[in-house]
Amino acid sequence: VQLQASGGGLVQAGDSLRLSCTASGRSFSNLHMGWFRQAPGKEREFVAVFRWNGGRTYYADSVKGRFAIARDNAKNTVVLQMNSLKPEDTAVYYCAAGDRIILSTIAIPRHYDYWGQGTLVTVSS
Repeated sequence: VQLQASGGGLVQAGDSLRLSCTASGRSFSNLHMGWFRQAPGKEREFVAVFRWNGGRTYYADSVKGRFAIARDNAKNTVVLQMNSLKPEDTAVYYCAAGDRIILSTIAIPRHYDYWGQGTLVTVSS
């Protein structure tokens, strides 16, 4: 599976940004799709995931209520709508896909099988 992320950029605090990730190489509909981010000097952290079986979504507490993940199986695309952005949201954002992500592992990067190249989001104060 190849993942191509796009949509990053420089915005001001309070602005919105929409990230997209398009998958290719195999069937998309039975992949769990997630977003992670990594700020300079910090470890990669979980942002959100959309599980394919049941369609449930899960978010990190730091983004809950501000970010929304959605997927379009017909377009093999998952999007991350980010609203009310804060300077602490500044990071490289990665989309990730996994074949077997159980609830207890949704926030653990090593359980995801495929990764995109990352897109930089910078939020100025």
